[in-house]
Amino acid sequence: MKLLIAAIGRAARGPERDLYEHYAGRIRWPLALRELEEKRKLPPAQMIQRESELLLAAVPAKAVLVALDRRGKVLDSKAFAARFARWRDDAVPDVAFLIGGADGHPEPLLKQAALVISFGAMTWPHLLARAMLAEQIYRAQQLLAGHPYHRA
Repeated sequence: MKLLIAAIGRAARGPERDLYEHYAGRIRWPLALRELEEKRKLPPAQMIQRESELLLAAVPAKAVLVALDRRGKVLDSKAFAARFARWRDDAVPDVAFLIGGADGHPEPLLKQAALVISFGAMTWPHLLARAMLAEQIYRAQQLLAGHPYHRA
């Protein structure tokens, strides 16, 4: 199973990028980060649509889509790991995690996603969301391997 994080915006060097790379480097599944951005200044509705197009164009055909969005389902780490176990057992070849821009994802993209998740009611910086996602993927890997990384 190959994993892709497709994210709007580019991360410069700094602590958020370092934290992402810390966890991404521990993940055994092949993991790629695709940073995308629209340089044109567009009205908000058009920008959301354009960012959606960029994200979907970066995703392999037939990949399972997981959108990160404030309107998504809040999963605990064990439930998140259970999703990975299901994808693994179903021989899913690609899982793509989509992190939108400042205004989030449009409704059609959310409907296209197999799963929409949220890191809670608080708003998180997009660069920190990448690191949090990488940490949770690593945690899922460790849970599935039977390591005591997660204490219930």
